[in-house]
Amino acid sequence: MTGLHERVERLWWNQAKPPLWLRCVEPIYAAMSSIHLRRRAAHIIQPPLPLISVGNITAGGSGKTPFVLWLADMLQSRGYEPVMLCRGDGGKAAKPVVVKSEDSAAQVGDEAKMLTELSGCPVIAAHDRIAGSRMAEGLGNVIILDDGFQYRHLGRCCDIVLVPAEGVGNGHQIPAGPLREPVAALARADIVVRTGNRPEVDNCKALTAKNEYGWIRLPGCLVDVATGAKSAPVDVCAVTAIARPQRFFDDLQAAGFNLVGNKIFPDHHPFTDRDVDVLLRMHADIAVTAKDAVKLVPLWPKGRPLWVLPLSAEVQSGLIETILQNLP
Repeated sequence: MTGLHERVERLWWNQAKPPLWLRCVEPIYAAMSSIHLRRRAAHIIQPPLPLISVGNITAGGSGKTPFVLWLADMLQSRGYEPVMLCRGDGGKAAKPVVVKSEDSAAQVGDEAKMLTELSGCPVIAAHDRIAGSRMAEGLGNVIILDDGFQYRHLGRCCDIVLVPAEGVGNGHQIPAGPLREPVAALARADIVVRTGNRPEVDNCKALTAKNEYGWIRLPGCLVDVATGAKSAPVDVCAVTAIARPQRFFDDLQAAGFNLVGNKIFPDHHPFTDRDVDVLLRMHADIAVTAKDAVKLVPLWPKGRPLWVLPLSAEVQSGLIETILQNLP
């Protein structure tokens, strides 16, 4: 599965033309997706609170979760009380739940668990995000919908779409490329945000005539979330279960760490004791993302460091002001 994942990533994000059989399947997916999205848009439900949607048009790897954390922090600093609403991918909860600190990632999903730990905001995990939005009433005064651009059932006052600074890969739709929708769908967005490291963001070309801003990832210093060790290693083995893992590897190297190996799992992979045994036998300091850490920490042996790479951001001036202008 991992080898297939890597091959698909390379296929989607280089500029070569995808294989003919994938290009033949692409129009079928595009037609089905278009019908599905139109049906959603025909029956829009207004949530009980103003809603800001943060989404994308490519499959994964655009930095939505760090951006959502930044947005929640910015809103709080301006007196708002945001409530985060996410799908709870990887979680077993059948009904919408307000995530509690004692909930595990296996119950509510890795992203919901991480958002709860890092944001200080109420987080609702709900496969039925209409029902989840109704739970937000009384918990705050604005909803941040994570991964909501295609979830057109829910009305929103601000539609933010994140696009990697390197663009939209080979420009094809799933399964031939990474696009969930054609680039023309960005016309629905209120704000387009280009995400990536500084060279990527500084050199990217505008995709639309919309408000388009840069959001630059800034990797920090490794933090040990298992033992509290203070001295970070130089040589690490990168382990991750996220979309587009190369971004994590690049961030580690940009922060000055030397990658002596890596282990890639599928996005939202539910780590097991067996996985941990495999990692421990690598005899290296293990570095992971915050999203992976919430699943690994409960399984991790005492006395063994587990290093997490925190991310902050440098944001183009005017972005938060433009977002606030869309709020009632």
